[in-house]
Amino acid sequence: MDIISALFAENIDLRSVPGPSTRIDLTGIMFSTPAPSAPPVSITPHLIVLVRCRPAEDGQGVLEVVFRDESGEQIARNVSPFQVEPGKFTYRLVRGELEYKDFGTIEAHCRLLPDGPATVVPLTLIPPV
Repeated sequence: MDIISALFAENIDLRSVPGPSTRIDLTGIMFSTPAPSAPPVSITPHLIVLVRCRPAEDGQGVLEVVFRDESGEQIARNVSPFQVEPGKFTYRLVRGELEYKDFGTIEAHCRLLPDGPATVVPLTLIPPV
């Protein structure tokens, strides 16, 4: 299996089109977000991870997401098993509770266990408007 994409987003919508085929509409993709107040602050963004399963694979997987601050320190971790029909795609919605001590970037390191490569997605906290 492979991670096809991982993004912080506000919304995901699935719809069918002729074929049959499925379309995935992602809205509010973000790489930065304004802080709700001065740090320290906690936010809970949605991380959407898209995974494909080859036809010859069994469809059993485990997604690990480790959130790291700019020093490399782990600030949160999520591990979730999933199942996907061989030859198909699935998505996992990961809601991290991220504690920002100051303005800066936290990276989500996404990988399929036991030894898949990491897909790294940054989210930078910027000053409030």
